[in-house]
Amino acid sequence: MKRSTFLRLGLLTIPTTLLPGMMQTKGQANTPYPTIGKLISYDSKFEQLIPSDSQLDVIASGFEWAEGPVWIKEGEFLLFSDVPRNSIMKWDQESGLSLFMHPSGYTGAADYGNNNGSNGLLLDPQGRLVLCEHGDRRISQMPWDGGKRTLVDAYNGKRLNSPNDAVFHSNGDLYFTDPPYGFPGYVDDPRRELDFAGVYRLSTTGELTLLTKEMTFPNGLAFSPDEGTLYVAQSDPNAALWKAFSVNKDGTLGQSQTFYDVTSSVGQLRGLPDGLKVDQRGHIFATGPGGIYVFTPDATLLGKIETNVAAANCGWGEDGSVLYITADSYLLRLQTNTKGSGW
Repeated sequence: MKRSTFLRLGLLTIPTTLLPGMMQTKGQANTPYPTIGKLISYDSKFEQLIPSDSQLDVIASGFEWAEGPVWIKEGEFLLFSDVPRNSIMKWDQESGLSLFMHPSGYTGAADYGNNNGSNGLLLDPQGRLVLCEHGDRRISQMPWDGGKRTLVDAYNGKRLNSPNDAVFHSNGDLYFTDPPYGFPGYVDDPRRELDFAGVYRLSTTGELTLLTKEMTFPNGLAFSPDEGTLYVAQSDPNAALWKAFSVNKDGTLGQSQTFYDVTSSVGQLRGLPDGLKVDQRGHIFATGPGGIYVFTPDATLLGKIETNVAAANCGWGEDGSVLYITADSYLLRLQTNTKGSGW
């Protein structure tokens, strides 16, 4: 994609008016961004990943529930969802915050609750935007020159629940989670057609495979750098944990094991296991109660990035060393000494 494509997109489709309550902050040399939270180290390896003087910059705020950050390299900007507002927001260093898309995840006429927008966002191997849409109960793809198409919206003839997050395998297959969070009536909504929350794979040929339905509320997911392991978060307050699945040669999932369990922290700290990302060396940056947990591949907890609010998701940006974090009403930014897997 050419940079001019993104410039045209910005001029034609991105309004500059913010939604009520939203705020953007300008960081200059003499007027730094406001900060929140703190870094907590349990191991010296944590300081090797995140400088001890790094701070959580609040670069924008006022969202109802920010989610799904994705960095657009060619355009040098960040996109993220405000799920209850059915909107995707755009942020860049030069212009700050603007509305990118509305509606983003629900296009129906009837009332569909307050959790109906897009959630996870990512780019496909061709650089097109892919959206997990709660209200329209599908995963869609949007080329930058306009229009959308549905990638998947049903399994065995039954509509999906509300696709939440997704990740691409290097072969182009799309792995995604499908909990019931987008339903106005939650798990008991009469519109629900599947009685489980699955983890799926959509192949490049369009074949949809249910990989597992063993997780109660599967949420964020990410591959290890060698793609031999798929990490999946479970946002269940009664079993708040992350699982690690072995990935078979044919792309299906093998046996799972509990990677780390934080159920004891539920209620004491804000948030649940949600979005997660992996760096080039296989460290896992996983949102959970209290902020972001930083693990080694063998599940050693190196430290935490405390956000003071419920953290929803995170994503690598800029040169791959900057971690953008969506946490409740905030968009946060943290400089690290590592880089995201794939950068």
